Amino acid sequence: MDYLKYPEREIRHLLTVPFIWLLLGPIMLLDLFMELYHSVCFPVYGIKKIDRSKYVRVDRHKLKYLDIRQKINCIYCGYSNGVLNYAATIAAETERYWCGIKHEKDDNFIEPRYHKDLLEYGDQEGFEEKYKESAE
Repeated sequence: MDYLKYPEREIRHLLTVPFIWLLLGPIMLLDLFMELYHSVCFPVYGIKKIDRSKYVRVDRHKLKYLDIRQKINCIYCGYSNGVLNYAATIAAETERYWCGIKHEKDDNFIEPRYHKDLLEYGDQEGFEEKYKESAE
C-alpha cells in the first residue's frame, strides 16, 4: 500500500507502533515459559506433545512484493499470533487433562473451540468415571 497517498492513516499507524511492539517482549517470555512447561510437564502427564511448527510460521516476509516495513510487520504477526495460538493449544490440552469440564452455559460467553471434547457442566457421573483412576 502506498502510504504517501494516505498521510492521515500513516500518522495514526505511527502513533500505535509503540503499543504494538511493546507486546513483543511479553510474547517472547510467554513463548519461553510455555515451551519450558510443555517440555517438562507434558511427558510427565503423558500428554502428546504439540508440534510448534504447526502454529508458529514466519514466512510471509519472503514475498517480493512487500516493502521492508510490511516484511517486518509480517514477521511480527506470524511469530506473535503463532505463539499465542500455540500457547492456547497447550493450555487447552492442560485443561483437558486436569479438569475437562465445560463451563456453565452462558449466551454471553464464547466457548473455546476445544470445549466440544469436554464433559458437560454438572456431569458428576461422567467426571467420576473419567477421573476415577487418577484417584486410585
